[in-house]
Amino acid sequence: MDKTTRKEAIRLSDINFMPILYALAVVIITIFVIYLIKKRAPKRTDLLFTGLCDSGKTLLYSLILNGNEVETFTSLKENCGLLNLENSKTLRVVDLPGHERLRLRLLDNYKNTTKALIYVVDSSTVQKDIKDVADFLYTLLADKALASTTVLILCNKQDETMAKGMQAIESLLEKEINLIRKTRTNQLQSVDNSSDTSVFLGRSDKDFDFTQVSQKIRFAESSAKNNKIEQLQSFINDL
Repeated sequence: MDKTTRKEAIRLSDINFMPILYALAVVIITIFVIYLIKKRAPKRTDLLFTGLCDSGKTLLYSLILNGNEVETFTSLKENCGLLNLENSKTLRVVDLPGHERLRLRLLDNYKNTTKALIYVVDSSTVQKDIKDVADFLYTLLADKALASTTVLILCNKQDETMAKGMQAIESLLEKEINLIRKTRTNQLQSVDNSSDTSVFLGRSDKDFDFTQVSQKIRFAESSAKNNKIEQLQSFINDL
């Protein structure tokens, strides 16, 4: 062994490899923990229909699952069914009741497994019901469990004479949500909100618009009564 080789051997022997081994162990453990968390997390395979009463949710649900119209009634429990998509994937479709006392309680059973949410709006009455329509939508969009969910705001009943188009409805909702979040912010500041599961919606330095939320928001129009649901079907097939 010549002098150069001996010097290199000495230098290697002087190196403390323990910090490197510790760092490597931390990386491996971190990767393993992330893997376990993802494995245990519920899969998001649910497609939720929600909205106020009489918006046409159940009829739309029936058309999507069965392809035909059924007689609908105000329901006190959710409807569930399986839908096979064109990409060979299967979604569980859930139609939640629109009754105020039921919708949020039942939503808790599905929001952690929701892949996409369809918020159905009655386009013919949205102007007079805008406060309730916007308030429920705000609650959904501000829920942390739904932060990464794709949302379709479906402006139904376009066949009605007084129906608003989706651009007009988008503008109405943005203006009303801007007012609602100011009210809710003031309420939260006056109480202990340590256990609150919602987030502030949008940017505090600007008037609200849908580009500010974490969800991917789309608008579409439909007429369930006339079986005109092409935009809805296109949205579902893109999931």
